[in-house]
Amino acid sequence: MEEERQKKSFEIDMVRGPVLKKMLMFSLPLMCSSILQLLFNAADIIVVGRFAGDNSLAAVGSNTSLITLMTNLFIGLSIGANVTVAKYYGAKRERELKDTVHTAMTLSIISGILLTILGLIGARQVLLWMKAPEEVMDLAATYLRVYFLGMTGMMVYNFGSAILRAVGDTRRPLYYLAFSGVINVVLNLFFVIVLKMDVAGVGMATAISQWVSAILIFRCLTKVDSGIRVVPRDLRIHKDKLAAIFQIGLPAGVQGVIFSLTNVLIQASVNSFGAIIVAGNSAAANLEGFIYFAMNAFYQATISFTSQNVGARRIKRIDKVITRGELCVVAVGLGLGLLTVTFGRTLLSIYSPSDAVIDAGMERLKIIAMTYALCGAMDVMVGSLRGMGCSVTPMLVSLVGVCGIRIIWLATIFQIPKFHTMNMLFLTYPLTWILTLTAHVITFLIVRKRLREQAVARLL
Repeated sequence: MEEERQKKSFEIDMVRGPVLKKMLMFSLPLMCSSILQLLFNAADIIVVGRFAGDNSLAAVGSNTSLITLMTNLFIGLSIGANVTVAKYYGAKRERELKDTVHTAMTLSIISGILLTILGLIGARQVLLWMKAPEEVMDLAATYLRVYFLGMTGMMVYNFGSAILRAVGDTRRPLYYLAFSGVINVVLNLFFVIVLKMDVAGVGMATAISQWVSAILIFRCLTKVDSGIRVVPRDLRIHKDKLAAIFQIGLPAGVQGVIFSLTNVLIQASVNSFGAIIVAGNSAAANLEGFIYFAMNAFYQATISFTSQNVGARRIKRIDKVITRGELCVVAVGLGLGLLTVTFGRTLLSIYSPSDAVIDAGMERLKIIAMTYALCGAMDVMVGSLRGMGCSVTPMLVSLVGVCGIRIIWLATIFQIPKFHTMNMLFLTYPLTWILTLTAHVITFLIVRKRLREQAVARLL
């Protein structure tokens, strides 16, 4: 009995017991994972900037938005795997659960291979389309090609951690990420400082660490004593389970891709204000990343908790999930936003000693960091909708409410001379969050009502 409890100790029962306590147990390891990831990414930039030179730093930096753009679609598919696995797990449908897990892991391997081929063949051409500076073109292409050698590892880790999250296990992905992150930092220092491999060394260190995390999480899935266990010989695509994953994951992925494109347009507008504004904006945005990923843990929690309760047909419990999720995300968003603004000048000075850059960064923080809780509240509503099996509608609402309004704002109001200021650009964020959050709440009420009617119909 004790052995059985130990085997289950990493899992969380999301359909019974106190919701708030279990959501916190689920979310805190996710927060730590996100913060570690941000710190490890910062270490990459620091190592290449200090020991390889400005051109190498620019080469790595010029790839960030491209990598995000190319991987967002497949990261969205992992959300589809999370929702589908959680639903079958909550419903205790072992056969469907097993087929979904094996389909998801097979999809992760195929996705990684496709991205690797795309990165190796198309690196230089894509960088040309993005108008990367000529002086860093060769270095940027080299980094991108080497980085993408680890793409299959990245996909296996993301899908594997999505499966573990579906049953409430967020601790082991944290352990594996921490271990692989330390390896990444050590290899960065060795490849760049000792072997003088420049950007190729940074890319290789990242690729190796991605494979390490993938091997650890895959091994974990082959050892677990539950319905999510992976048997390598059973890895294959089950068409009906693939369709279920795509139904949720594809809209989430498309939304991520279009969000990335919108951010590119906003960055272009920021660039028009000169180097000091760009530097301040970049530093502030980096600080805001810590707030965003802390809040994102409750988005992930809401997806898994809602999905399991839908599978278990405990529709009334979804209200508790959404209220607790919103309570937590708003508290974290407001608390971290206030701390970031309060200590903003000190934090920004880590990135730059320039008072002008710090002033520019503070202008952004006062508007965006202080209202970031709205973004978290919006994401939690989206998580609940996806957990209930509704993914296309929140995608469309988000694209119109966030991307569409921001693009229209940039093309119209922002072009009026007296409104052509950074503050007016930053105001688009809270404005679109409020409008989109309102639309998501209305959508949630409609979808929840439909689920309740379906539940009643089953009893008749």
